[in-house]
Amino acid sequence: MEPIFFPLYLSLKIAFIATILSFILGIIFAWIFTFKKNAWTELLSLLVTLPLILPPTVLGYYLLIAIGNNSTLGRLIESLTGGQLIFTWKAAVIAATIASLPLLIRPIQVAFESIEADILNSARLDGATNWDLLRAVILPLSYKGVLAGVVLGFARAMGEFGATLMVAGNIPGKTQTLSIAIYDAVQANRMMDAHTMVLILSIATITILFIVHRWLNKG
Repeated sequence: MEPIFFPLYLSLKIAFIATILSFILGIIFAWIFTFKKNAWTELLSLLVTLPLILPPTVLGYYLLIAIGNNSTLGRLIESLTGGQLIFTWKAAVIAATIASLPLLIRPIQVAFESIEADILNSARLDGATNWDLLRAVILPLSYKGVLAGVVLGFARAMGEFGATLMVAGNIPGKTQTLSIAIYDAVQANRMMDAHTMVLILSIATITILFIVHRWLNKG
């Protein structure tokens, strides 16, 4: 399965799981940032945006401190599972989730904010709970923004490199994603492998973006 197929499989696996996690978190954060605006949520919004600003290696360093073997969370996870979290594909999922989350939140938040207040107020007068509003009103009316955020998040997770390398390492057949495998191939002067993997990664990402873009335009 080496040197191309396993990194591709692992990258897709990590990207899909990370996108699901960031979608759930993105909906929650977008709701808070849209409907619960105050000084604290504005500060939280800035903090959530940090992965877009920080260099990936700095983000990876913070994650390493947070979930490493010497951290409280890292020791807790090791005591519960019997194994460490860092230098596993699960750590790569965490890195990809955090790195992609800001790209997913912003389009969803913009879509939520575009919904007219009268529509939401009318639903509340009819007895709709927050869950009813989200499920039956907000998500159906903002599905294009939600889908756009999901696609951006998936693309970011698929290409994540720096933070993943810091917390998951570069272990062939275990934690080596396609982006890291490309870096490895270039370092080893295996340029044909690098060309092939770059082409595969580019085609996979562009194809997903193209399909969703066409679907949104038809909608």
